[in-house]
Amino acid sequence: MLNAFLFLLIAILYASVGFGGGSGYIAILSFSNLPPTELRFIALSCNLVVVSGGTYLFIKNKVLSLRKALPFVVTSVPMAFIGGSIALTSTPFFALLAISLLIAGILMLIRMPTIKTPKSSNLVLNGAIGAVIGLVSGLVGIGGGIFLAPLLYLIKWDKAKVIAATASFFILVNSVAGLAGQISAEHVSVRWTFVMPLLIAVGIGGQIGSRASINWLSQLKVKRLTAVLVIFASIRLLYKLWI
Repeated sequence: MLNAFLFLLIAILYASVGFGGGSGYIAILSFSNLPPTELRFIALSCNLVVVSGGTYLFIKNKVLSLRKALPFVVTSVPMAFIGGSIALTSTPFFALLAISLLIAGILMLIRMPTIKTPKSSNLVLNGAIGAVIGLVSGLVGIGGGIFLAPLLYLIKWDKAKVIAATASFFILVNSVAGLAGQISAEHVSVRWTFVMPLLIAVGIGGQIGSRASINWLSQLKVKRLTAVLVIFASIRLLYKLWI
C-alpha cells in the first residue's frame, strides 16, 4: 500500500510537468531488493500508463507537433529497443542507474531559460540526442523525457508547452520500445499482485496531474522536490555499490 501511495504522488507530480515518472518509480523501487529485469519492467509499464493520457491531451489540444518530434523518436525507438533487450547484471545496472538518476536530478535543479523565439531545428543534432537518450532509457527503464526536456530548453528548441508535449510523446514511444526489447530478449517474471496496484495508482495520479494544476506547489517546486528524491536515491545506490 505504501508503494502504491508513493507511486500515486510521483505520477501526479511528474504528469503535471509532462513527465511519466520513470526516474521517480525507479528511485522508490531502488530501496527494494527487486532484480533489474523486474524493476525495469515495472517502471516502464507505469511510465506507459501515465504518459498515454498526457500525450492524448497534448494531441487533442494541438500542442504536440509530430513533425518536430519525429527526428528524436526515429532514432530513440530502435535504441530503446536495443537497450531494453540487454540484460545487465546487478552491479553494472545499478551503477548506470545511479549515474542516470544523478544527472536527471541535477538537470531538474537547473533553472531553464524562458524561450520566446524558438531556434531552427538541427536534424542531425536532434537525431543524435534521441539515439543516446533512447539507449540509456532502455537500459535503465526510464522513458528519457527527464533528460530530453532540459536539453531542449538549453538549445532553445521551442516553447515550454511544446517541449512538455514532445517529452511526453518521447517517453511514450521509448517506454513501448524498451518493454518490447525486454520482453523479446528475456522471460520477465512479473508478480501481478504487486504490479497491478502500482499501475492503478499511477493511472489515477497521471490523470490528476495531466488535467489539473497543482495549486499548492509551483512547477519549480515540483521539479526541485522530485530532483531531491532522485538525487537521494542515486547517492544511496552509489554508497551501496561502494561499500
